[in-house]
Amino acid sequence: MKQPKNDSKYIWTTHAWEKMLQYGISEQRVKRIIRFPKRVEEGVLDGAIAGMQPSGKQEMWVMYVLFDENQKGISNNEFQNSKRQKEKKNEKSLDNIQSFLGGNNKRFKIITVWRYPGVSPVRDAIPDEVLAEIRGLI
Repeated sequence: MKQPKNDSKYIWTTHAWEKMLQYGISEQRVKRIIRFPKRVEEGVLDGAIAGMQPSGKQEMWVMYVLFDENQKGISNNEFQNSKRQKEKKNEKSLDNIQSFLGGNNKRFKIITVWRYPGVSPVRDAIPDEVLAEIRGLI
C-alpha cells in the first residue's frame, strides 16, 4: 500500500497512515468513508468529525478536522483536552465548525483511522445542517 500524498483536498497525518497500515484500510476507503458515512459523530478532539461505515461485523472510522487554505484549523486550543473544556464551558464544538464553514478552499486533515469490532454505541450526533455544509465541501 502506498502512502497517501497531500493534495488540494486532503492532508494526511503520519498517525493516520500508520493506522491505515495497521488496519489494512486504503486511501480510497478513507475518502469514501468521509464522503458517504453511515453515521457521523462529533470527534474526541474539539472541532473534529468522526465518520463511520460498517464493514461486515465491524465498523471503520475516520476522524478528521477541516482546515482552510492557510493550513489553519478551527482553533489550535481546541486540540487540548476537549472533554474537560466542554464540561467547563458547557458549549459544543460544533458551533466552531458552523462558524468555520463557508469558504470554498477547505481541506480535510485526516487525524486517525480505526476499526471497531461490533457496533459502537451512538454518541454526539452532528446536526443535519452542519452535515449538509460539510457535504457541500466534498
